[in-house]
Amino acid sequence: MKSAYELAMERLATKDPVRKLTDAQKKVLAEIDSTYQAKIAERETFLGGKIASARAAGGAEEVEILREELARDLRGIREEWEQKKERARNAV
Repeated sequence: MKSAYELAMERLATKDPVRKLTDAQKKVLAEIDSTYQAKIAERETFLGGKIASARAAGGAEEVEILREELARDLRGIREEWEQKKERARNAV
């Protein structure tokens, strides 16, 4: 008797079969990951420094604005990152 997990995995496999990636696609995906990890680190470092400065100066409102900006920037970077990875996966 199969578990609910096994049945769900079988249904998922019939809807979206597992794709095999070529070595070239794997290389492109690794480059994309590296690039976007660097972009995220850069934004966190840049805005993290501004947040620390604002916190030290006692600007709670400015800290909140900068945190929201960081969250918005990171969300945008991650969305772009996933789009590029999906295009690389679908490239023939």
